[in-house]
Amino acid sequence: MRMIRIYTPGELRSAESVRLQGTAAAHVSRVLRLRGGDPVTLFNGDGWEYPGTISASGSGFVQVEVSERVAGIAQSPLALTLAQGVARGERMDMVMQKATELGVARIVPLLTERSVVRLDEKQGQRKLAHWKAVTIAACEQSGRSLLPLVEAPLSLDEWLAQEPAPARRLTLAPGARQSLRDLGGTWRDAALLIGPEGGLTDAEQARAAHAGYEACSLGRRVLRTETAALAALAVLQAIHGDLG
Repeated sequence: MRMIRIYTPGELRSAESVRLQGTAAAHVSRVLRLRGGDPVTLFNGDGWEYPGTISASGSGFVQVEVSERVAGIAQSPLALTLAQGVARGERMDMVMQKATELGVARIVPLLTERSVVRLDEKQGQRKLAHWKAVTIAACEQSGRSLLPLVEAPLSLDEWLAQEPAPARRLTLAPGARQSLRDLGGTWRDAALLIGPEGGLTDAEQARAAHAGYEACSLGRRVLRTETAALAALAVLQAIHGDLG
């Protein structure tokens, strides 16, 4: 039986009673249809799991009796940052969801010259809240106990100017001579830069190269932005992380 995991912000402790309210309570009672005596695991993003049992439920609340605190799944030994050109709607949601499942530590949405999506500050904050909710749901499903850091959208130049930069910096580019899977060495942290629909312009690729980003290839086929990001993350986690 798959354990139901619910994200619960705030402090959690062993042997305490926790009241779920709002969307969390509605999800447990109305969507999952859990009742008194059913097991559920709470987590707040601190790396621990808090197994418990539903003791009561009512209008707008679910009461959970936490039994103990146990260590969550270990994080990938490769601290991966995904710097993703903002894509439209469901494509960006897919990147957020699947990157979380693949163990990415940090996601930075980027606004580039070919970005179809344009965000002002207010829109950016709304999108950020939505993307964080997507990653939380992905953590609940995948078993992650630490939430990935999702940052507010930046311009590409703002991102390239950030210090300290990860030790290994990579970007995908059509026709690149080196393959992503053939890069050697022992890695502890890495950043992967992916362009939006239409990719990065030649000038942006040049600025990324100046900032230390190595151009790599995933093969001859041209992949959509969301496919390229997830395929590259899977390759990196399989070779240098904890996948497979």
